[in-house]
Amino acid sequence: MRSGSILGSVMLAASAALLVLAGCADRESSTAERPAAAPEIRKTVALVGGTLVNGAGEDVVPEAVVVIEGDRIACAGPGADCGVPDAARVIDVSGRWITPGIVDAHVHFSQTAWADGRPDALDVRALYPFEAVQYRQRTMPERYFRSYLCAGVTAVFDVGGFPWTWTLRSRTEADVFAPHVAAAGPLISHVSPPQWVLPAERKIIELADSESGRAGVRYIAANRSDAVKLWFIAPTDEMRTEIDARVRAVAEEADNYGIPLIVHATSLREAKVAVKAGARVLVHSVQDRPVDEEFIGMMTASSGEVLYMPTLTVRGGYVRMYESALTGEVPEIDDPNRCVDEDTLTKIAESAEAREYMRFGEERFESYAARAAEAYEIMVANLRVLHEAGATIAMGTDAGNPLTVAGPSVYTEMEAMQDAGMSPMSVIVAATRNSARAMNREQDMGTVEAGKIANLLVLAADPVADVRNFRQLEAVIRGGRFHNQHSLQRPERGAH
Repeated sequence: MRSGSILGSVMLAASAALLVLAGCADRESSTAERPAAAPEIRKTVALVGGTLVNGAGEDVVPEAVVVIEGDRIACAGPGADCGVPDAARVIDVSGRWITPGIVDAHVHFSQTAWADGRPDALDVRALYPFEAVQYRQRTMPERYFRSYLCAGVTAVFDVGGFPWTWTLRSRTEADVFAPHVAAAGPLISHVSPPQWVLPAERKIIELADSESGRAGVRYIAANRSDAVKLWFIAPTDEMRTEIDARVRAVAEEADNYGIPLIVHATSLREAKVAVKAGARVLVHSVQDRPVDEEFIGMMTASSGEVLYMPTLTVRGGYVRMYESALTGEVPEIDDPNRCVDEDTLTKIAESAEAREYMRFGEERFESYAARAAEAYEIMVANLRVLHEAGATIAMGTDAGNPLTVAGPSVYTEMEAMQDAGMSPMSVIVAATRNSARAMNREQDMGTVEAGKIANLLVLAADPVADVRNFRQLEAVIRGGRFHNQHSLQRPERGAH
């Protein structure tokens, strides 16, 4: 147990029974083959004495009280407004900060955080057959569930994957050992990497023409999807008018079915087309040039209806994977709380042995890295401009892409957003309330207020001073269940 742990010195004697229950539950959560959480009766718990950061951007509340009844927040605010019920088990969190759970609104369970999940980037199918990779992704998502909770992520949005990703929604909704999951299912795109195609499964619905796009939306709607995801790669000059028309057809059909539209558009021109067509979320930043007044106006006129999700750090993972393959040096993984699963770490270490599968040499790598660095500078500048203009920013990591690992990648992304010029409080709002809005769950998560699901974090340092303090995570509360962060960590090698 770490020095200063909440479950040590700060827990009051009145909550000793809760400690026993939480410890048993946490030991269950560390097992690889843990069954789905059974329904249970959870009593009233009160967190008292901590500083409340509610996720809505409001002033912090010192010496706050948060009352949890079952899986919901009953009251959150000053002690004068939130009395502690007589029957409540009390946890003293004095000297700590209480925040909403982090929401990562851009993840991919079909991907592995290494090359075997993206054979179009580094084709290691000779070592890891893609059909076998996808079988493991589909049948063993629990390792990612633990990684997310371990890092303080209590909800995620899978914004593009094989159809089986839809099943994760019902599987996780009531599971206090997993984040809530929303899912968009297969992407719609005029680009379809052949390496992603399996004999009986597709990750891409091909946008061959407008009618195929509409048919794709109807299929997605029939599966009660949480969104339609459009992968809008910049078309050739000759195809621009035609692809624009297909994009508008997809947007119109999504609107007909009342399904939000998420668009991957990394160039300014395509981003404008997407917003005009009705995109609700733009992912990956405008990265080809500075945003102009027209685009800024489009984003700020929406009054928060269109969200901008920068995903600043994901491309850097590709650079580091390629660099490792070229140099033979194992890439480092930023995992301060030992959250990343052993399987992922093992494969990432193999980046250093993947040189023979590279499609380019050192000179071409240097060109790729230089372009990535240039794009990053544009992305950072555009985020700063849009944020200062009043655009609504959400947070997503694109976890599952090479070296963008499930869980702790949120720290890197949030810190990059802060370094780009967003205040710590605005980053917190982006990673909680706004990301919950992006995954269509703002009504029951994303802020700490009465009636919402009790998804909370307890931190040992002030995140409003610096979002790097999310790394100092001591406890995660998911659906009212208290998890000591230490119990969620990856077991030490050789431990039993």
